[in-house]
Amino acid sequence: MNPLDPERLSLPGRVLLDRRQFLSNSATALGSIALTNLLGVDRLLAAHPAPAIDPARPYSPRPTHFPARAKNVVVIFCAGAVSQLETWDYKPELIKWDDKPLPGGPAVTFQGPAGNLARPQYTFRPRGKSGKWVSDLIPHLAELTDDIAFVQSLTSKSNTHGPAENFLSTGFNLDGFPSLGSWATYALGSENQNLPAYVAIPDPRGVPQNGANNWGPGFLPAAFQGTTMSSLAPIRHLSAAGVSPEADAAAKALLQRLNARHMELNPGNAKLAARIASYELAARMQLSVPELSDLSTEPEHVLKAYGADDTQNTDKAAFAKNCILARRLIEKGVRFVQLFNGAYASGGKLNWDGHNALKAQYDVHASVLDQPAAALIRDLKQRGLLEETLVVWCTEFGRMPFFQKGAKGRDHNPDGFTCWLTGAGVRAGASHGETDELGRKAVKDVHPLYDFNATILHLLGLDHEKLTFEHNGVQRRLTSVEGNVIHEVLS
Repeated sequence: MNPLDPERLSLPGRVLLDRRQFLSNSATALGSIALTNLLGVDRLLAAHPAPAIDPARPYSPRPTHFPARAKNVVVIFCAGAVSQLETWDYKPELIKWDDKPLPGGPAVTFQGPAGNLARPQYTFRPRGKSGKWVSDLIPHLAELTDDIAFVQSLTSKSNTHGPAENFLSTGFNLDGFPSLGSWATYALGSENQNLPAYVAIPDPRGVPQNGANNWGPGFLPAAFQGTTMSSLAPIRHLSAAGVSPEADAAAKALLQRLNARHMELNPGNAKLAARIASYELAARMQLSVPELSDLSTEPEHVLKAYGADDTQNTDKAAFAKNCILARRLIEKGVRFVQLFNGAYASGGKLNWDGHNALKAQYDVHASVLDQPAAALIRDLKQRGLLEETLVVWCTEFGRMPFFQKGAKGRDHNPDGFTCWLTGAGVRAGASHGETDELGRKAVKDVHPLYDFNATILHLLGLDHEKLTFEHNGVQRRLTSVEGNVIHEVLS
């Protein structure tokens, strides 16, 4: 039997044998080729140009896509998922429905059977000129309400801490994607060439659930990963044990001459230039970091304002010193500082994961967070730094309006929670978006975390759709293929 017998061909195959159809398709194809050529000539098909990065000077300042409102960013990341219902999102209906079952509510949530609805565990009061209702849990931060723009209708793509931390920090649930700070410093570099462009400051009690993924560079060049340091753990290996300063300086001078000679023999070697640049930055950090980390030069009234002199609460004092360190980094022109409050999963003992005894645990965590974080914002404002610094408060998801069955805590809730912004370019005193009357789900002006990250980049003068990096043939970006700037919280 003839294999080309039309009766044996598929319908698309028969169409190809049709002369009129063939000529029609050829004309269409030629038109498509011509259009592609014209678009290519006008560079309308080209990928957005990547930042021009000199491997020998990877942190050199680079231009923004459009005029920036913020030059620097401080992110206060509260690990463990802070309950919006005990902090920023007042729901009087929960008081009315206290200890009653939620009609039509889920029988089981993330960690087990659902219990009855539970009223806010702290009193809420209207604050400032805006009249925004904020909890007594955080009285110092509550006083700053008129300076803050709240986004009260955020959603996450995960109800599990690790993937949700990834989603907040990198835009993806999986490991291996660049963090927000890495994207920012990749795009913009830094104003200070003697310090890292991006610093992550872990909580005194430990690192967050997903650790270095929160400040990792993913597939971006390694130069743009966050450098970890804190008041308790300064940058390691800055100096060699048992080596005098004179001998160390002589060795560095010799190494610099050898590196320069090697570069002359290997011109254009980007990897070599990048490696030399990292060593040279480390050498400059030997001089700048010890001075930066020495908080003994801070006036007593500053230490007191932050709570760094608290001898009864050592975790609070250590976190307060981390906040002072964050301010010093911003003063020195470091582009991006990520400040963590709360550590890894521990039944709520070391972070905000309040499943079993929420109020007792939140009393502890709020005492660590509240005064130091509020003092940091006030200090930045008093020094004139808040005019060009964006401060972000965030957490990976929220909490359910009911307690877990047999417990006094709330389960995970990715469907509606609050984060906020203050500082450069922010519309002070704004509250945007809403959850339902019980605070379970975002119902008005709903924003996935993509939008929140797009807004942060926008304030830095970066278009989140243009900030891309080709990885395995795909143009990747922080906001995946989504994201819209939340203009309602911008001034």
